Amino acid sequence: MATKKSEQGTFTLAAVLDLNEASNLKANLLSLRGKPLSIDASAVERVGAQCVQVLMSAAQTWEKDGKPFLISKASEAFKMTMQLIGVNVEHLLAKE
Repeated sequence: MATKKSEQGTFTLAAVLDLNEASNLKANLLSLRGKPLSIDASAVERVGAQCVQVLMSAAQTWEKDGKPFLISKASEAFKMTMQLIGVNVEHLLAKE
């Protein structure tokens, strides 16, 4: 299960982001709406299309709200899956 640290505006993604995790991910992200958010995807081992949709929807929501939404850390599995399914997250990745 994913964890959150709302006081810091960070959210750590679960290792497995599959259909079972999609509704939890949505609920957790919605609870953080309205503040800048940094996503830690460093532990992600597998990403399903449903969770990708939730993340992309969240990114658009934060953009409409005028709040930063960044992926501060991304595992190779996360980046590779995004590339394979054709989702460009380069603009969301924090510059290190």
